[in-house]
Amino acid sequence: MGYKVISRCPICNSKLKIMKLRCNKCGTIIENEFEFSKFEFLGEEHLNFMEVFLKCRGNIKDVEKELGISYPTVRAKLDDVVSALGYTEVKKDTTNNKEIIDKLEKGEISAEQAVNMIKNN
Repeated sequence: MGYKVISRCPICNSKLKIMKLRCNKCGTIIENEFEFSKFEFLGEEHLNFMEVFLKCRGNIKDVEKELGISYPTVRAKLDDVVSALGYTEVKKDTTNNKEIIDKLEKGEISAEQAVNMIKNN
């Protein structure tokens, strides 16, 4: 029976490295300093979410149904996973339609710019 590989030190919580690999069939042993994939450092909750997300082929509506959670919760969980993998989220300009219309009325933007901004929201 195999055990799940731990990726963090139980004493100081630092990332562990793999030092030895062994073939069960022929007994070959390879020793070196191997790296874990970044997915090995995700917690069980993140891994379960990613499994559902991939199974649903990234369709957020299907993830909502599968997990019984709301769209904002799915997005928040996805953002958490992205962050845990070490990627920074690029925030889009989240100007809402009312702000766009206000800018249009004040003459700060053209009608064409307003249409493009609304389309991109």
